[in-house]
Amino acid sequence: MSSNLILGLILLLLVIISVKQRIFLQRYREKNWEVIGESKSSPLSKALVNLIGVAGGIYLSLVLLCTFLELELPMRVRLGRYSMEPLATISIALAIVQPYFQKVVMTWRKI
Repeated sequence: MSSNLILGLILLLLVIISVKQRIFLQRYREKNWEVIGESKSSPLSKALVNLIGVAGGIYLSLVLLCTFLELELPMRVRLGRYSMEPLATISIALAIVQPYFQKVVMTWRKI
């Protein structure tokens, strides 16, 4: 029971940190050119949309790759009490790690 709670808290912390990094990267890249009076999305909503969009793109790529290579994957993977689809798990994990990898690459380019 406590190991599932710890796993869930660690996953939640990683998602929160990933979203925070995405907000920072988005503010770094984007200038505010919107007209005054139009509705605006919050940085948090933009970061969450970006996280889900990246995870969805990775998922589709993995599905196509597995179909092309005719790989046989298990239908579900169990982590404690949680049962997840393996490609979805991999894609969300890669999407969470992506902004950190991007930060490392940006730092490396400055050197």
